[in-house]
Amino acid sequence: MSQALSASFRRLAWSNLLAQSAEQLSLAAVPIVAVLLLKAGPGEIGLLASIQSLPFLLLSMPLGLLADRTSRTRLMALAESLRALALLLLLALIVTGHVSITALAVIGFMAAVGTVAFSVAAPSLVPALVQVEGLARANGRLELARSAAFAAGPALAGALIAWTGASAAFVLSGMLSVAAVLCLRGIAEPARVAMPARHPLLELQDGAKWVWQSDLLRPMVFCSVAWNISWFMLQAAYVPYAINDLGLDASGVGVTLACYGVGMIVGSLLAPRVVAALPFGRAILVGPYFSVLAALTMALTLFWPHAWVAALSYFLYGAGPILWVITSTTLRQTVTPRAMIGRVTSIIIVASTGARPLGAALGGLLGVYFPASVSLWCVVLGFGLQAVIISASKVRTLKRLPEPLPD
Repeated sequence: MSQALSASFRRLAWSNLLAQSAEQLSLAAVPIVAVLLLKAGPGEIGLLASIQSLPFLLLSMPLGLLADRTSRTRLMALAESLRALALLLLLALIVTGHVSITALAVIGFMAAVGTVAFSVAAPSLVPALVQVEGLARANGRLELARSAAFAAGPALAGALIAWTGASAAFVLSGMLSVAAVLCLRGIAEPARVAMPARHPLLELQDGAKWVWQSDLLRPMVFCSVAWNISWFMLQAAYVPYAINDLGLDASGVGVTLACYGVGMIVGSLLAPRVVAALPFGRAILVGPYFSVLAALTMALTLFWPHAWVAALSYFLYGAGPILWVITSTTLRQTVTPRAMIGRVTSIIIVASTGARPLGAALGGLLGVYFPASVSLWCVVLGFGLQAVIISASKVRTLKRLPEPLPD
């Protein structure tokens, strides 16, 4: 029988659920408000999305360094409080009629800091709250919360704005952020040995060197970069393809995209059984292989243009890769010294996030100069590459999790 997760971890899980829900709700509401209140076009919406992603590139490493040196619960609480403050400010601007694209961009940047803090601090804190045999289950619990928020956030934001106006979505999002902070207050974070003062760049260099020299972490980073490039190539190509070639309307496109969130939830629920049934290295491979299957399924619509085939593709993209997130996070927590997990996590986040605009740009260029079929087959090749990278690595040979490294 699996050991019960600690009360402190359960508080972290609840805080994570509330914070993820606040993030997804506000992320979905901002572009809707921009279009409805400010008549924003694709250029402005793209600008907002770009600025909201900047904290991942600019702040992941500094926050990762802080996560290794300071209280992780305090770091998450401060960042989530900043999100709540930003949402309160946005609410005031909407109520007083002073909201603008610039204000939405600045506030979106502030709110995203909370997401980055959780992304680097939570994986660093989990091994301190959970024994090694419970890591996969604990990470699965956190990813299930993210999946549920991802699936429900956009629909809830749209419904609230349609029924009660723009303010309600941000009121609820702010309340969720405050509740996330309150949940963090009850976490008993174990004390850590004080680290000697060193230059931050040297500390980050240590993290980068650890990733590069690891036969397990290095291929995982390359796999993640290839996956993100391929995924954002697909995102750039899919909506025009779905409307122009598959004949879907806006509602149909939304339904197919929603299947991604459904797949994430199903994959999160099945993850503990998959990890228990397979050697650990094979369990990690499930996500990359499912991505190839999903890409081939989308390519099938070139010959069989049905909405349900595209929906199945997005379901597979959600169900398989979420298992990769859970298992790769668990492996990273095990093969990285605990004092370095924040920095290592931040380096991987920066590498993955940096690949996204490259993928989107490639997808856009392919869409301009070539027919949709070329884009979809390039996506297949990209996902095939990430599967080859991880299959050719030492990760595939793991029978079980390695013994965790000392602090």
